[in-house]
Amino acid sequence: MSQSVINSGVKRSYTAEEIQAWLVSNISEMLAVEPNEIDIQEPLDSYGLDSAQGMVLASRAEKLLGFKLSVIVLWHYPTIEMLSKRLAEELADSDSEIFEI
Repeated sequence: MSQSVINSGVKRSYTAEEIQAWLVSNISEMLAVEPNEIDIQEPLDSYGLDSAQGMVLASRAEKLLGFKLSVIVLWHYPTIEMLSKRLAEELADSDSEIFEI
C-alpha cells in the first residue's frame, strides 16, 4: 500500500501575478463579492476584512506557499499588489519555514 506525502517540502514557485490572482479569488470568496470588484491597489481594510478573515487568509496562504505566514504581514503590506509582490519575493529568496515581519 502506498502513501502520499502531503507536504514534501518542495515549494512551487509562484509569480506575484499568480499570487495576486489567488488572493483576489480567496478574498472575493470570503467577502461574497465578485472578483472583479476587488482592486489590487485598494487597502484590504477598505473591504472590511476583519482579523479573523485575515487569519484564515494567512492560513490558506501558508498551505499554498509552504511557509509560515504571520497575519501581521497583511498590515505591513496592506494592498493585494504589495502583499503579492512581497510573498513572491519571500518565496523566491527564502528556504525559511517562518515568515515574520
